[in-house]
Amino acid sequence: MIDFKQYFRSFFALIAEGQIEIYNEFSLQHELGIYLRSVLGTDLKIQFERSISFFGLPKSDFEKKEMDIAVFTSDQSVKYAIELKCPRSGQHPEQMFKACQDIRFLEQLAYSGFTKGFFVMVVDDPLFYERGTKIGIYQYFRSQTPLSGVIQKPTGKRDRSFELEGCYSISWKHIRESMKYAVVEIAGPQTPKL
Repeated sequence: MIDFKQYFRSFFALIAEGQIEIYNEFSLQHELGIYLRSVLGTDLKIQFERSISFFGLPKSDFEKKEMDIAVFTSDQSVKYAIELKCPRSGQHPEQMFKACQDIRFLEQLAYSGFTKGFFVMVVDDPLFYERGTKIGIYQYFRSQTPLSGVIQKPTGKRDRSFELEGCYSISWKHIRESMKYAVVEIAGPQTPKL
């Protein structure tokens, strides 16, 4: 098994030191992918925006149609999915809901044969991780309340919901100034959580 959590720590340490700069989700996706290519070598493919149909999965059964980053062997016997969020324009409850949706998508992949999934969120707005109300969807991001069960869309018509199979904690780690990140590991029923 690949210790992705250690690679994420090292990657964010480089950001803290100013060796890597991220300024939006696109830059996070590409800088992380480049970093993973440099440390994982050539035995694993690292691809961006890879369709789930490439892995033989029906798009209609999943929350999303593409993975932000797919890491896999040529024979697909080992495959990881990484979903990223780097919100830059507020929309706190909407972005929190989308983060939960990414976690559900990773669960679906893990339950469909992926080795593991990782959700990575980077924010520099304290309203994502500490300030403001700590009820509803905010509690999962601001007070470390375990994320589980039915997640309801918090804005608009509130006409969208889904249910998480597992239970996850959003634990923020400091990068620099107000910038923090959180990593959530998602394993399927065949893979014990570490």
